[in-house]
Amino acid sequence: MLTSRQNDLLKIIIEEYIQTAKPVGSKSICERMDCSSATIRAEMSNLEDLGLLEKTHISSGRVPSEKGYRYYVDNIMKPKELSGEDMLKLQCIMDNKSLTISDVISKSMEIVAEITNYTTIVLGKSSKDNLVSKVEVIPIDDNNLVAIVVTDKGHVEHKNIHIDGKVSSNDITKTIELINRLITGTPIDEVSSFLEFNVKPIISNYVKQHEVLYNAFYDAFSSFTNKASDVHFVGKNNFLKQPEFNNIDKVKDILTKFDDVEKISEMEEHNNGINIYIGKDSDLSDDVSVIKTKYKYNGEEGTIAIIGPKRMEYERVVNILNYIKENIDELEDDK
Repeated sequence: MLTSRQNDLLKIIIEEYIQTAKPVGSKSICERMDCSSATIRAEMSNLEDLGLLEKTHISSGRVPSEKGYRYYVDNIMKPKELSGEDMLKLQCIMDNKSLTISDVISKSMEIVAEITNYTTIVLGKSSKDNLVSKVEVIPIDDNNLVAIVVTDKGHVEHKNIHIDGKVSSNDITKTIELINRLITGTPIDEVSSFLEFNVKPIISNYVKQHEVLYNAFYDAFSSFTNKASDVHFVGKNNFLKQPEFNNIDKVKDILTKFDDVEKISEMEEHNNGINIYIGKDSDLSDDVSVIKTKYKYNGEEGTIAIIGPKRMEYERVVNILNYIKENIDELEDDK
């Protein structure tokens, strides 16, 4: 355990470094702690010996170590209410009754990415846990349309479809009617095989231009169901806005690791609330932190996560995730 003064000093250094991304020297702390520069330097040295601070080669100032961030998160950081500005932006989404729960979550995380300059991710449940409720199409022109798939969980997917050659709107309507009649209630990851074995053999009885339409819709459903889970990233390139990621190769390496979303989903959870993974704990990169939580709504479970540099505003991010999680729980209670 640290002394009270060491505790205060570590808090000041971490929070200043989070804001400035610059090593913190003793001079900037003396007045705030009412201590001499020599005393502060001695305590900085003690914290360095404990592995909580590191000294950079370009300055006599200190920066937090991975162990220092962990100590801060576990022992110093205090929960507090969300700022009014952050709450207002998120509350507008939460109060919009016209949005499905998946839209509420994804739009909330879009706002989080915007206000924090971090990367956000929503990991929905595996596609096998969603049953097809309805399929609709919106014509764009003679050769293009948008297929919309709605699941029983309120999840909505869409896919642009190009049709080779001109087909009648009547044939498109008949195809959608047939698909809806036969696949409603089918797990979304089984729809492609269901189309092949149940729709393909009989579609010619209903639709003149059946081959081109069947192939177009089969390809669309294959695209929906090949995903292991519903994944929604926002702000992947936000790492470019962080000063510690001015090395483009480092950014490329992190972005490549984002493709392995199962790593984020499978991170061991230590409690049912907010979980924080710092540096090596994240299994993504020594240079990032991940803060995530799970949500449940209408029997569906998913994960929301925020990914940023180790110099992340931990307190703010935890407050934001808590606010979103609590509001999802309230929406569930209000059903």
